[in-house]
Amino acid sequence: MSIHRLLRLLFFPAWLALSACEQSPDDFYRPAFGDHADTQQIVYRFGVHPLHNPQRLSEVFSPLMDYLSEQVPGVRFKLEASRNYPAYDRKLAALEHHFSLPNPYQTTLAIKAGYRVFAKMGDDEQFRGIILVRKDSDIARPADLRGKAVSYPAPTALAATMMPQYYLQTHGVDVNMDLDNRYVGSQESSIMNVFLRQTAAASTWPPPWRALSAERPELAEQLEVKWETAPLINNALVVHPQVPAQTVRRVRQLLVELHQHARGQRILAAMELSRFEPASNQTYAVVDDFLHKFSEQVRPLP
Repeated sequence: MSIHRLLRLLFFPAWLALSACEQSPDDFYRPAFGDHADTQQIVYRFGVHPLHNPQRLSEVFSPLMDYLSEQVPGVRFKLEASRNYPAYDRKLAALEHHFSLPNPYQTTLAIKAGYRVFAKMGDDEQFRGIILVRKDSDIARPADLRGKAVSYPAPTALAATMMPQYYLQTHGVDVNMDLDNRYVGSQESSIMNVFLRQTAAASTWPPPWRALSAERPELAEQLEVKWETAPLINNALVVHPQVPAQTVRRVRQLLVELHQHARGQRILAAMELSRFEPASNQTYAVVDDFLHKFSEQVRPLP
């Protein structure tokens, strides 16, 4: 069976889940806002960048949408996945979500587009890139990857692509000249590519690696984390400028208090997260320094 057929079979349910959340160009969506004086339920679209394939993203984040919908009167939160990073990036640039969870690089773009940071994922020490290789490979140092293929989720995946590429670039590998860089669409696909020997190494970050290897023990048996990057800052939560301030305050309160009760702890556990924290645009100023170094030393940013 070919690698492409096997990956399609592995992730076919994800594409089914996606069909309900990905829109065509002719069905362009912009958030609608009213004075909220009527009694009709307001639907807020909550976008999450492709942390996982769409099926897994739904499994992880739908309980949070249900919880917020129950706790904010007159409001229903609808999870929106995206086919891939470029699709999500386009929605973010067009202000198509009411609430969204971008990675730190995408957060800088969201702020420029008009979104405002109001909270963030905690556990910044987990926001690091990791590079996986097969245990039976002969790769011992970064230079051993020269001339070989490396899989990544997407060019704009900060922890899972950009940070590992910066690591390799600063450890003796010319990322653009020495490697066959393959952007395969999702964290899971990146991991499966090295497992199935289609690439010599796979780039991802800790939460999807822990989750997928727990579901499929053969991955942990045959793959190992060869290198990891220094941490940066975890993913942000941003809000459209027209969402009422009282709604934003309530959502932030619910998020930062999740770790204080059993239901919230279960929601967080599915995300491989201990808590959410308050944050602002200024919190993400630290990302600009990394992006500057990356664009100078590795490749221009999209």
